[in-house]
Amino acid sequence: MSGYSVTEPSRGQKWIAGILVAGYALITILPLVWIIATGFKSSADSIAYPPKLLFQPTLEGYVNLFTTQTRQTTEYLNANPPQTWYERIVHDRGLVIAGPSRFGERFMNSVIIGFGSTFLSVFLGTLAAYAFSRFKVPLKDDLLFFVLSTRMMPPIAVAIPIFLMFRSLGLSDTHAGMILLYTAVNLSLAVWLLKGFIDEIPVEYEEAALIDGYTRFQAFYKVVLPQAATGIASTAIFCLIFAWNEYAFAVLLTSGTAQTAPPFIPTIIGVGGQDWPAVAAGATIFLLPVMVFTILLRKHLLRGITFGAVRK
Repeated sequence: MSGYSVTEPSRGQKWIAGILVAGYALITILPLVWIIATGFKSSADSIAYPPKLLFQPTLEGYVNLFTTQTRQTTEYLNANPPQTWYERIVHDRGLVIAGPSRFGERFMNSVIIGFGSTFLSVFLGTLAAYAFSRFKVPLKDDLLFFVLSTRMMPPIAVAIPIFLMFRSLGLSDTHAGMILLYTAVNLSLAVWLLKGFIDEIPVEYEEAALIDGYTRFQAFYKVVLPQAATGIASTAIFCLIFAWNEYAFAVLLTSGTAQTAPPFIPTIIGVGGQDWPAVAAGATIFLLPVMVFTILLRKHLLRGITFGAVRK
């Protein structure tokens, strides 16, 4: 009998698949690498044509991102020499640091709103998904379709009514308003994703727990939630990505107190025009929380590949 298997790819197929995956990864990661590199360029190198692949690294962009600066006379600069490395970077361009920028506040707003709405979306979505999966809910299919229908139009399509409602309720430019809005947008996604994962968990596990004396809540907390960890992690990542990157509502509904980083980063203006190294530095820092969050949950994401292999 031949040792050939119809399910095992040949060596040539493995090489072709590897080359395709490597090529795709290279193409998708190039823009990210370019943004990170631009954050370490000087203003002149960032707009050089043709673009410079080799350049002298500098932290000018990061200094510009976190500080506000003013131009001073040569006499003032000579009388007040720089005391720190970042003051020296600014001093060499004929400027002095006037104070911190607003990027730190905008970044913290993104953290509060992004993670706050993600927690609420996953929390409420898990409860709703469990109810739809385990209980006989009247008009279940209709309700699920109604939940899904909230994702059938782009959220920005209802921007004007939401703007008027927020203004009437005093929620404009508030953390609570943005958290509630992003939770409402993400909730339908959370319910549908988590219902699929909970449906895959054998109901016999809960029945055995109930027979052993567990309450319904204890069975849900100690049996269902650990089994649904993969789905919860995946849902949390998708919800966080939307809330973290959302731009249109952030521009329309915030301006100061609750403004997030996405609408703030493009407004970074340097001396004589757009400060592209500072913009790239802000984009690089803005990427880090989602990247770290995804890496921390990667174990659950990898488990999702085999989730559902257990049969009832």
